[in-house]
Amino acid sequence: MHGRNNLPWQNTRDAYRVWLSEIMLQQTQVATVLAYYTRFLQRFSTVTDLAAAGQDEVLALWSGLGYYSRARHLHRCAQDVIALHGGLFPRTAEQLQTLPGVGRSTAAAIASLCFGERVAILDGNVKRVLARVLGFSADLAQSANERALWSMATELLPTQNFLRTMPRYTQGLMDLGATICSARQPQCLLCPVQGLCRAFAEGEPGKYPVKSRKIKRSAQALSLLWAHKGDGSVWLEKRPTPGVWGGLYCLPVFESDDALKAFLPQHVQARLEPLPRFLHVLTHKDLYLSPWMARFRPNQAVPKGVIAGAGEGAWFSPSQWPALGLPAPIRRLLVQAACA
Repeated sequence: MHGRNNLPWQNTRDAYRVWLSEIMLQQTQVATVLAYYTRFLQRFSTVTDLAAAGQDEVLALWSGLGYYSRARHLHRCAQDVIALHGGLFPRTAEQLQTLPGVGRSTAAAIASLCFGERVAILDGNVKRVLARVLGFSADLAQSANERALWSMATELLPTQNFLRTMPRYTQGLMDLGATICSARQPQCLLCPVQGLCRAFAEGEPGKYPVKSRKIKRSAQALSLLWAHKGDGSVWLEKRPTPGVWGGLYCLPVFESDDALKAFLPQHVQARLEPLPRFLHVLTHKDLYLSPWMARFRPNQAVPKGVIAGAGEGAWFSPSQWPALGLPAPIRRLLVQAACA
């Protein structure tokens, strides 16, 4: 049998497991998702378990996977499934789209894979496959053209025995785009639909799909205040949403070194220690992070207004860090210091 057959979310019609995988796989590679998916199921084996958890625990397990709004939506979605749908995922794509964080293609994937609904998916991989097979050259940066491709994708769907054919068809398209019909260096000679593919016939598969709008990378410099006490505890505050690392606990973030220092009284400024600046790469942004370490006395409180957002923060000991949702670079900093 062709295609991928051994991924842990395949060969199941459990909507919870398929939904979890679909959310994790959004803009994230399979190799990265595998370990996170396993850990999530070990801790939250059912949607009921996930809904009953605290957001901090969910974000802690998600830490390092990126796009943290997915984790917040994941948690809210589980709660809605329990509160509004009796603990069962809706069986149609239309109803699934009413859940937090579930868009049209994700809803279609769940509905077709789990419930055999005749509905088309159109994630990035499938767009590429269909654009090449059909020779679809319209610019997908324009929503009207994407709707047109979606309509064509619907016309190509199986027409009978949906419970059997829809999961196979949907999974086959996803596998084709993820393995053979890759963005760069597609393996056209191995492709099972080579004889139907206009892009192959033209000898130019690389020109499809067409999408003119490019997301420009940006860069931002941020300063981090590492306020700590002799017992190893560190002051962490919850980041606002939306925004970088929204909903996660983090070292206080400032727009510049000067802004960071301006929040500190003189006696704390005198003990500031600069740490090496480092780069953290997000999908569309490069973050240049400058940590500054400041030692606080055991009985010294954090004055209001001294640390930005101090009302939303607290001192956390090293034993508490694993249970917190922390951005990956912050977790690495803290763990490295604890092990030093």
